[in-house]
Amino acid sequence: MLCYEGRLSLYCFVSAIFSLALLWVFFDLGIFADPEWAGFWARVVLLAVYYLGLNVVIWLKFATKDYQVAVRATFLGAVFALGVVIFQAGADEYRSFGVYGTLMAVFHYSEYLGIAFCNPKTLSPDSFILNHSIHYALAAGASWLEFFVEVYFFPEMKIHYILWILGLVLCLGGEILRKLAMITASKNFSHIVQFERTQGHELVTDGVYGLMRHPSYVGWFWWSIGTQVVLANPVCFVIYTVASWKFFHDRIFMEEITLLNFFGEEYYKYKQRVPTGLPFIRGYKVEL
Repeated sequence: MLCYEGRLSLYCFVSAIFSLALLWVFFDLGIFADPEWAGFWARVVLLAVYYLGLNVVIWLKFATKDYQVAVRATFLGAVFALGVVIFQAGADEYRSFGVYGTLMAVFHYSEYLGIAFCNPKTLSPDSFILNHSIHYALAAGASWLEFFVEVYFFPEMKIHYILWILGLVLCLGGEILRKLAMITASKNFSHIVQFERTQGHELVTDGVYGLMRHPSYVGWFWWSIGTQVVLANPVCFVIYTVASWKFFHDRIFMEEITLLNFFGEEYYKYKQRVPTGLPFIRGYKVEL
C-alpha cells in the first residue's frame, strides 16, 4: 500500500502533467489558435503563469509538511509536461532538450515514489533529491549552458536523432536498474550512507545485487551520462563521465567500509564474489 505522502505526490505529479497538457490542447482549439496568439514562446509563458497559479493553490490548500511534497511533485509534473511540449512543438534543434526535461522529471519524481513504496519510514521532501548537492546543481547548469551556446552557434549538432535514441536507451536502462535496486533492497535502501546499523538492516545479495554490488549507483552513473548524450553535449559528456566516476568511486569506498563494519565476513565473502558493476572501481580493498 502506498503511503499518504506517496499518494499525494502521485496526485500532484499526474495532475500537473494532465492540466498543463489540456491547457496546451485548449490553445489549439480556442482563441489561441489564432496565429497572432499562438507563438510557441507565448504559449510557454502562459503555461508558466498557469503553473505559478497552481503553486498559489497548493500554498493555500496544504499544511507545511504536505506543501513541501506537493510543490515539488507539481514542479516535476510541470517539467515533464513542458518537456513534452518542447519535443512536440519546438524547433528541431531544441527538441532534444524536451526529451532531457522529461527524463529529469521522471528520474527525480521516481526517486521519491520509489522510497515511498520500499522504505516509507525514511521518506522526506529530500527524497526527490532535487537539492542533492551544490555540485549536482552546478553540473546541471553547465549542461544547460553548453546546450544553448551550441544551439546558437552550431544548431546542426543538436538534430542527430541517433544520439537521442542512444541517450534515451542509456537513461532508461540506468533508470530501470536503479529502481530495481531500490525495490529489491526494499527497507534496506536509503539515499544517505548509514554509519550506524539500524535494527532490521540486512545484507541484500539476491536479484540485481547478485550481479553487482552497487546496482543503484551503476544505474545512476549510466543515466547521468545518457542525459548528455541526449543533449549532444560533447564537453559535458566528458566532464560528467569523469566526475560521476570519481563521485561513485569515493562513495563506494566510504560505503563499503561501513558495510564491512555492519556485516563483517558476510560482506567480505559477498565482495569477493560479486563485482561493483562500475568500470575500474573495485571498492574498499580489504587487507588480510
